Amino acid sequence: MATGSSPEYEARYGWDRRTVGVVAVSAVFTVALLLPGIPLLARILGLPLFGAGGLFMAYVALSRKVAFRVDETGVLLGGSPARYAATTGHVPWADITGVVLWRQEAGDASLPYVGVTRREGAPALPGDGPTARAVVAHLVPVPADVAMASRAVTGWRLDRNRLVAAVAHFAPGIPVRDLS
Repeated sequence: MATGSSPEYEARYGWDRRTVGVVAVSAVFTVALLLPGIPLLARILGLPLFGAGGLFMAYVALSRKVAFRVDETGVLLGGSPARYAATTGHVPWADITGVVLWRQEAGDASLPYVGVTRREGAPALPGDGPTARAVVAHLVPVPADVAMASRAVTGWRLDRNRLVAAVAHFAPGIPVRDLS
């Protein structure tokens, strides 16, 4: 993570409240499934789900890969830790028209996102294609262009004040809008 006096803003995957909770619950269920008397079918179904799920979330936290970065070159949208190189995208300042904070509601749950709006004709980002756009067009409260250039704030923490300061430093005039 960049120091407090540095104008760059960088957030890395790590241990946030949600990740700790998922790993802890997964560990409890995994141990419970190993107790004597648990039906074989429960073990066959539960161990891969809770054991592998908990291990993957721990891997994400321990990876410390960059989840989101704002610097002099633009905005780095960190990818999924499982396929980091293939899913990471960089958007140069010349292609950015705004930074957007938004939320995806799913029943009682809400997941924050941060993304960028881009100029028309900007190169496609990893994962952007007709099928992905068709899916997100029906599921998210923002335009598909914004959704494709966004990352969920999960497995890392967003410091809104540092984000706004970094955008103001590197791209004065680029707005940071909170749609949530």
